[in-house]
Amino acid sequence: MRLHRLRITAFGPFGASQEVDFDNLSSAGLFLLHGPTGAGKTSVLDAVCYALYGSVPGVRQGSGQGTSLRSDHAAPATRTEVTLDLTVAGRRLELTRQPPWERPKKRGTGTTMDKAQSWLREYDATAGTWKDLSRSHQEIGEEISQLLGMSKEQFCQVVLLPQGDFARFLRADAEARGKLLGRLFDTRRFAAAEQRLAEQRRAAESEVRAADAELLADAHRMQQAAGTIVELPATDAAPGDPGLADSVLTWAAVARSTARERLTVAHLALTAADAARTEAQRELAGVQEVHRLQRRFEEARERAERLDERADEHRRVQERMQRGRKAEA
Repeated sequence: MRLHRLRITAFGPFGASQEVDFDNLSSAGLFLLHGPTGAGKTSVLDAVCYALYGSVPGVRQGSGQGTSLRSDHAAPATRTEVTLDLTVAGRRLELTRQPPWERPKKRGTGTTMDKAQSWLREYDATAGTWKDLSRSHQEIGEEISQLLGMSKEQFCQVVLLPQGDFARFLRADAEARGKLLGRLFDTRRFAAAEQRLAEQRRAAESEVRAADAELLADAHRMQQAAGTIVELPATDAAPGDPGLADSVLTWAAVARSTARERLTVAHLALTAADAARTEAQRELAGVQEVHRLQRRFEEARERAERLDERADEHRRVQERMQRGRKAEA
């Protein structure tokens, strides 16, 4: 927001019209508003706040619906008015506010009350003219609050800093200051990024918990298959807790190396068993051959004994056969 001009009439201590050229004051980048007590320094700030929000900070608003803003030095026929020319959010605007005014009647004697009035205009740089936007107090208030991103109370706490109210802002709790500064500096994109990162964190946590649960299930299946090779260490960690995956993977590495060692021992035992079986088979073949030969020898000896037993009869038969041949001859 950049202020250009402020014109005040019959406002606060200023009975006549006064104009402040902020563009001229701000040409050096910084200016000081100073003067003795009662000179109207706070009234200038009040006029800026009144032009923006239709009221002044704190108790200075009074109980008369703005009637206390009127200067006691103003002529009866001069109406209280504040006009502020400013640029906000890239738009050149002009705000005019008139509080309620108890003026003399145009006819007869006595006074009558005029209602408060407000105007909002925007400068059209293309046409070089001012365009009327609204005369509704509510519409103008909503438009200014949306452009500035602050309520009157927040504006008075952060921008005007009147009479020690900034110290009250500093003493406010973190939540209140966070909301105000978030609107003041438009941290919505950072909040959106924070929300996005939080969603990604929750999604990552869910994935980690699911992966840890699957890892634990695999570890229990490995434990059942491994039997007493290595015991799964007892742990109170739940899926998603830090260190759970590392402990399970460490246990799995130990179980794997132990199983490999036992597999190597089993392979060596199997090789030795195969060699022993081959040797046993060779010895069995030799024993079986000896047994076969021994059976053949036994059978031959039994036949020889039977032949010996029948040798005399054989000779007698042979002799009879020879005598028979001789007799036939």
